[in-house]
Amino acid sequence: MPAFVTFGRILFAVLFVYTGATKLFAIQATADFIATKVVVPEVIAPYAKQVETATAMTTPQLLAMAVGGLEVIAGLMIALNFGARFFAMLLIIYVAVSTVLFYDFWNMAAPENAKMLVDALKNLSIIGALCMIIGYGRTTRPAEAAYGDV
Repeated sequence: MPAFVTFGRILFAVLFVYTGATKLFAIQATADFIATKVVVPEVIAPYAKQVETATAMTTPQLLAMAVGGLEVIAGLMIALNFGARFFAMLLIIYVAVSTVLFYDFWNMAAPENAKMLVDALKNLSIIGALCMIIGYGRTTRPAEAAYGDV
């Protein structure tokens, strides 16, 4: 069983490493997509301007780099089982927020929202897998301890 768990963890992590790398290789395209959906709140707008001035990059570009880096690093850490619970928690937050921001299927009519709805449900499944990574932990447990006499 531990070999299957390790193999599954590595295969699952490939999703995040790949998507994070594609975001990093196409930062401007990712930033343009982020700019269409994300608006900087007025409360943090002055701080965002300061960061933009210091880095000579726009907020969407910085967000694209941050999420791309998060996906690559978290995917590698989950694959290597190093801090997997922590990075799975970060990815749960990231996937949940990105699902709400980018898959607004509730604002579309029934036939047109099918692809968006399926993508949102896939993200929900990914969150479920991340919850299993958090619950499973670093060490293997015997089946009897986990399930009792069921």
